[in-house]
This record gives sequence, C-alpha cells and structure tokens, in this order.
Amino acid sequence: MGSSLSSPDRDALRDRVAVVAGATRGAGRGIAAALGEAGATVVCTGRSSRAGTGSIRSDYDRSETVEETAELVTSLGGTGIAVQVDHLESAQVRSLAARLRAEFGRVDVLVNAIWGAEVLKGPPHTWDTPIWRHDLEVGLRILRLAVDTHLITSHHLLPLLVERPGGLLAEITDGTAAYNADHYRISVYYDLAKVAVNRLAFSQGHELEPHGATAVAVTPGWLRSEMMLDNFGVTEANWRDALDGSVDGYPSAPGGFEVSESPRYIGRGIAALAADPGRARWNQQSVTSAELARAYGFTDIDGRAPDSWAGHR
Repeated sequence: MGSSLSSPDRDALRDRVAVVAGATRGAGRGIAAALGEAGATVVCTGRSSRAGTGSIRSDYDRSETVEETAELVTSLGGTGIAVQVDHLESAQVRSLAARLRAEFGRVDVLVNAIWGAEVLKGPPHTWDTPIWRHDLEVGLRILRLAVDTHLITSHHLLPLLVERPGGLLAEITDGTAAYNADHYRISVYYDLAKVAVNRLAFSQGHELEPHGATAVAVTPGWLRSEMMLDNFGVTEANWRDALDGSVDGYPSAPGGFEVSESPRYIGRGIAALAADPGRARWNQQSVTSAELARAYGFTDIDGRAPDSWAGHR
C-alpha cells in the first residue's frame, strides 16, 4: 500500500470488510480511520454510544462514541458502521457475528484493539505495586478487559474471517514480544495482559495459517490518544506545546513525547498489512507501527515517521 501524508491509496481496501473491536478511541479509532482512508467498509464497535443502550457502560467517563468513529471513517472515504457491543459479553459478540454474516457474508480484517483498562492500571506513582498489595479485583478486571475480550471476539468472528483465503487478524498490544519478554511492565496484571496479547497473535496465527489467513501483533509507540492529550492539556493540533510546559495548569510531557505518534500511524500500518497480498510473511510476528512504516513507506499524519521504540526492542 503506497500511503503517505499527501497521497494515501484511497482505493487500496475499497472492497474489504473490516471490524475494529474497540474503535471508540485511541488506537482503535486511529485504525478504523486509516482503514476508512483506504476505502474499506469498517464496522466500529465499542461500549460508548450516543444512540445505543445505556446498560452497556464503558469503564471510562468520556465523550467519545463509536458513532463518531464511524462518521470519521466515512468522512475519510470509507464506509463507517457503528455497532454498540460489550466484548466481554459473549451473547453480544455472537449477535454481532450473525449480523455480519447476514449483511456481508465474511470479514476480511479483524482488529482486536479492545483495552478499556487505562484507568485501572493507575497513574505512574502506583506502578510497581507487588501482587500481594495490588487490589485483586482491579487486577482481574484488567485481565478480563485485555484478554477475555480478545478471546471472545476471535471465537465468534474468526469463522467469518476464514470464509475465504487472505484474511488478516491484528492483535493490538503495548510492547513487542521481544521487549515484553525482558521487561517488567507496570504490574503483574498489566505485564501478563500485554504478554498474552502478543502470544495470541502467535497462537491464532498457527491456527489461521491452514486457512490462508494471517495474524500479527502490532504495538504503537507513545500514542497521542485522546486521554494522553488531555493529560497534558493539548490537542492533536498543538501537541508540541506539551513539550515546553507552556500549557498553564498542566505538567510538561517528558522528552520522549517528542517522538510520539498519532493513532492514525498504527492505523496506516494495519491498512498496509491488509492491502499487501504478501501479508502472510508477517504471520505470528510481533511488530511496531514504526517497523511497518519502514517496510511499507507510509508516514504519520504530520509527515513524520516516529519510532519511540528505537533502541528498546
């Protein structure tokens, strides 16, 4: 996929059906947007909805909705479809699968970007709390949100992905398999969650390969998610202001923030994988958004190719 700031391939995925599970905000929204940028039909799922049932509640008290994401997909040239789903509820994901089978008969791209535990992982001063002091219920909730959701989603939607050869499953995590194998990550629960999601791409790739499908684990670098930008009192338009502490009442971002990336960057990586007829060479691998950028030649929305994992693989 020849994608850049000035000329992304608007028809690279024109006939593809993608599902982005966890598309409300952050990496999920960025991935949905980039798939739309490439012309895909993108089913955007998540718990936060302006039109759906209030009984399905997010762990975050935030304003973003799956409808906003779907509208963004459409505005970028794709077709966005919003569906409110709690991916911890098997019956809801089963219903989603039935709807997709009825409307499309297949899924070409499945992105497991579900997370939802950003608040539960706690602020930096709470990190490194040993397991015997860590709140057990909070820890188990982190694992349910990060791992059970992916398992439930794959169980119900992968039958649609293997309807015909060429499907792509992208497991979105934090840290490559190699990095996480050698580095403790925040807490036992967070650490286990991120290692597990990388392993899911490996194990599911093993099962998908005979069906001509590919599974890849992809990690963004320092992501300028909506929540991250809010932490520093900036927006995507003026994010660099966080580097010098010029935003009154907010902390300055650490120096590493200068190589942060927008959520669209990892999204363009997933779109490039989906458009690549030779994507099977990536099967079972764990890669960063920057590695995909080097392989496929795309950039972030500001024309840069940041790599916050440089020197840390």
